[in-house]
Amino acid sequence: MAERKLLVLFGSQTGTAQDTAERIGREATRRRLQCRVEALDSCDLANLIHEPLVVFVCATTGQGDPPDNMKMFWRFLFRKNLPPGSLCQLDYAVLGLGDSSYPKFNFVAKKLHKRVLQLGGNPLLPVALGDDQHDLGPDAVIDPWLVALWDKILALYPLPPGLEIISPDTRLPPKYTLHYLPEDSSPPKGDLLQPTAPRAVPSELHPFTAPVVSNQRVTAQSHFQDVRLIEFDITGSGITFSAGDVVMIQPQNCSEDVQQFCQLLRLDPDKCFVLKPTEPGTSLPPLLPQPCTVRHLVTHYLDISCVPRRSFFELLSCFSTNELEREKLQEFSSAQGQEELYSYCNRPRRTTLEALWDFPHTTCAIPADYLLDLIPRIRPRAFSIASSMLAHPDRIQILMAVVQYKTRLSKPRRGLCSTWLASLSPEQGDVRVPLWVKKGGLKFPADPATPVIMIGPGTGVAPFRAAIQERVAQGRRGNCLFFGCRQKSKDFYCQAEWEELVAKGFLTLFTAFSRDQEEKVYVQHRIQENRRLVWELLSSGNAHVYLAG
Repeated sequence: MAERKLLVLFGSQTGTAQDTAERIGREATRRRLQCRVEALDSCDLANLIHEPLVVFVCATTGQGDPPDNMKMFWRFLFRKNLPPGSLCQLDYAVLGLGDSSYPKFNFVAKKLHKRVLQLGGNPLLPVALGDDQHDLGPDAVIDPWLVALWDKILALYPLPPGLEIISPDTRLPPKYTLHYLPEDSSPPKGDLLQPTAPRAVPSELHPFTAPVVSNQRVTAQSHFQDVRLIEFDITGSGITFSAGDVVMIQPQNCSEDVQQFCQLLRLDPDKCFVLKPTEPGTSLPPLLPQPCTVRHLVTHYLDISCVPRRSFFELLSCFSTNELEREKLQEFSSAQGQEELYSYCNRPRRTTLEALWDFPHTTCAIPADYLLDLIPRIRPRAFSIASSMLAHPDRIQILMAVVQYKTRLSKPRRGLCSTWLASLSPEQGDVRVPLWVKKGGLKFPADPATPVIMIGPGTGVAPFRAAIQERVAQGRRGNCLFFGCRQKSKDFYCQAEWEELVAKGFLTLFTAFSRDQEEKVYVQHRIQENRRLVWELLSSGNAHVYLAG
């Protein structure tokens, strides 16, 4: 009998595709298939030709781009020298996650499906195109597609004699088990995120812990929005970047939330543990030290402030000993309960921690072994770099709005990363932030004679501050900036810096302060008023135009 094994490969940017891939993995386990779930870039591509059955789950990002964790796979797959029949032994299916309000809706999934077909793969089903814009989100497409997929797979690989599908009421084993260490074992040294000795250029797996040099508010105290200019010291990190690049920052949960979470789940934050994978061959989470304290796990790894997904409620329902709570959790994890879940979770932006408060009987029954199955890891946040190495060597600056807004919940919603960064002050001593740099989407012209028109309202001006600093340091003068904000006296970021560059002849600046007069004025009005200059720069100057929001 053919070996019953399935490989689920995902390309995920925000975690939705990974969540879906893990759901498929659980459903495969219930159907007694041997199943591995991996990011496309972690998979050994040379072995793909030996895989009998693969499900690809991939998101589309930006303008039809593949997510970061499948970029290497993408380049490999489109190599010209791959023989046409190289995947002829492969049965496969592709599930795409996208957003139909973008022109290149599910572009990556469509293109992947076509390419695997070209290489001889045998599609089990047409490509599924999940859509964020649907009232029920991508699940509206995923649910029926998975029913059809399992029918196909079980027809090819019937259940072994005497075995049934494992019922949804039976709890699957956790991915890892936590083994607590004796009281007297010393806590791991990694708990303080020590500055790493630079081996390679810093990356997500090896971030550089950069000291915070300054953290200054650049909006008036009376202004409704708190915007910060924050500077990090990257001396000795080996990091280099140019204008348009992006700094990735790994945030952490605040101590009050960590304390609440530990109390709710009756966890001792100072206990030390090591993780053991349940299945041989499962790799350990790369960002967790071994051994690790519960406090470190909850502070740096578990995303207790994210809005929980359907899979969270599905797993939670398995632990529930309280009938009322279990019924509600089962409703939230059913296809019929998705509108209800949306108005409970997504619309008011309720956090995982708040959801746990609402199910107290279930929460105190959660076994610690399941924490890593239940709660996703904290994802890094991306910020446009707002400074140039030519003007500020060994420094990275960002311009960041602190995210805070109201929903129908009594407590204001706060952005995890921006709230944490805003709270850091170098006066507190040695304050460090784990970071690394990624190439950005904006590329500025190499030819010094090419003029640049930059349109950057609000914090969208950040990458242009980097570009202007860089170009001024190189002696380039053709810099034209359209900047917009509400009021000149309240949120005109970097005003003195721009005015000095205008005075020196390095910058042409047009400002739109929308609330400083009766009728609202925005950057598009200033562009229209200066259409002659803009057209002149475009037609005879060959200017490049950049826009950031």
